[in-house]
This record gives sequence, structure tokens and C-alpha cells, in this order.
Amino acid sequence: MIETQDLTRVYGSLCAVDELSLSVGNEIFGLLGPNGSGKTTTVLMLTTLLRPTSGSALICGHDVVREAREVRNHISYVPQDMAVDIKLTGRENVALFARLYGIERRDEKVDEVLAIMELDSRADDLVRTYSGGMRRRLELAQALVHEPRVLFLDEPTIGLDVAARQKIWEHIRALKVRGMTIFVTTHYMDEADHSCDRVGILDHGRLVAVDSPARLKNHRGQDIITIRISGSWDGRVPDGVRFLGDEGEELVFCARDGSAMVPGLVRHFEQQGATVRSIAVRTPTLDDIFLSLVRTRDEPGGFDDHRFRTMLRRRS
Repeated sequence: MIETQDLTRVYGSLCAVDELSLSVGNEIFGLLGPNGSGKTTTVLMLTTLLRPTSGSALICGHDVVREAREVRNHISYVPQDMAVDIKLTGRENVALFARLYGIERRDEKVDEVLAIMELDSRADDLVRTYSGGMRRRLELAQALVHEPRVLFLDEPTIGLDVAARQKIWEHIRALKVRGMTIFVTTHYMDEADHSCDRVGILDHGRLVAVDSPARLKNHRGQDIITIRISGSWDGRVPDGVRFLGDEGEELVFCARDGSAMVPGLVRHFEQQGATVRSIAVRTPTLDDIFLSLVRTRDEPGGFDDHRFRTMLRRRS
């Protein structure tokens, strides 16, 4: 459904997207990356709203530059900022899109997409009375009215509460089951982990990893080891173990095979006169993988221990 080859966008001296080559089929594909990594620029090029500097992109076999009109017939794009008219009813919002697309049997189609998004009971209420989650679902209804084959979603759940986020993702997964390709950007790693078939991670405009969340965690991650001790420690660690920082009374390490390293760590601390009060090993999350792959603007070239420690503190 989506094919890119060396897709590039340059703004002056800044290369926002750098030779992106990607293939996306009938799946939920998540594009991840920090602010400024090129996610939105990528989406704008794929939706014909921004012309690439070089390279190519095909949507359903149509070139985004030479066949932009054909591409638009096959896609829908829901931007990050809300785009519904709060002075109209839900039905009127969707009907406007149906009219713009020249949809036949307009009333029937409007009723259908409102029902899909579970908005039929509130269809004739003014949108200003809708919650944030309902407004986002209304945007999805608008996007579905012409039966697109590919749906682009830019941060679809930002600013929503947990229940609303879950409801949006239920609908997104249902759309994929109906045969639609979903291309989504998100900062919520838990959403990408649980709902995306594959994810791509962008860093400074370059694609640094593409795979399923499970495979990324299995093949790229390291186990996280947390240890609580009493007594002194000189800061040295055994080979194969990396110290990440301290979180209150806990010391945090990472290792390729955490369970195998536990006996050696215990002996290491005991040899220094410290007593290990507790030790725990967990598998990495997608947050861990993301932070291990993505450099920061302030610290180019390496793993950002401060961000990793902050993330661990929030989780605890």
C-alpha cells in the first residue's frame, strides 16, 4: 500500500527526512521518533501535502508527486489538531465531507460511518457538547466517508484520557480488520507496543529500526536489573553489566542476559562488603528500546542516561 525509496525532504541546510525507504502493507504501522525527527514531514509527503526534495513514494501504486489526485482518492489524513466544526452537529460535519467527496447515497453513508464510530446516538447534537474522545471519533468518521484504502493518523490520541485513548484504538484495530492500512504517528510507546503490527523509529530524519515491537524488544533490548543494597559500593561493575543510575534506594543496571548476571552481581557486591537486600530482573519495554536507539539533540551520538533514568522514575 505504501512504498518509499530514498524519500528525502530538505529545508535549507536541514535534512528533515533522509533517504527513507519503507514498505507498508495491510497493517497498523507506527512511526515513532522524538520531536523534530521527521515524522510529520514524512506524513505530509505521503499525503501529497508536501513535495519531496528527492526520492519517491507510491500510495496504492500511484506516485505522490505525478499522480497526486489519484493518491488523494485512496487516502484520508487526520491531523494532530482537531478539525471539526463545533457549531455544527456530528451529522452535519460528516455530511459536509460526504458532499465534498461527491458521495452517492450520502445520507446512507453518513449514517454508516457514524454508527461505525459509535456516534449515531449523538449524531444530531452540536459538536461543542462532545467530549475530546467523541470529537476525535467524529474526525475518523469524516475520514472514512469516502472509503479510503489508507488512513494516516498524526498523534490520534494526544490529549485524551485513558478511556478515550483505548476507545480510539479499538476503532483503529477494527478498521485494520476491515482491510484498511493504518499509518500512525504517536509518542505513546504503550499504544505502539500493544496495537501496532510493526513500528519504524526515526532519529534525525533517518530510519534506525523497523520491526514488530516484540522482535525489537527480543533482539535489540537488554534486561533491566534493579538492586537494593546496604553498605558501600565503589561504582565498579562486572563485565557485561552497565550501570544506568540510582533510583532512590535502588541501583539500576542493564545486561544482555540479566538472569545469568544476577549471581555475579550478588558476589560482586558481597566482595565489597555490601549486602544485597533485593534484586529484580525485567524484560525491556518499547520505551527502553526507543531510548537506546534515539539520540537527543543535546547529546548527539549516544544513549541518554538522564532520559532513561527519568523514564524509570516515572514508571516506579
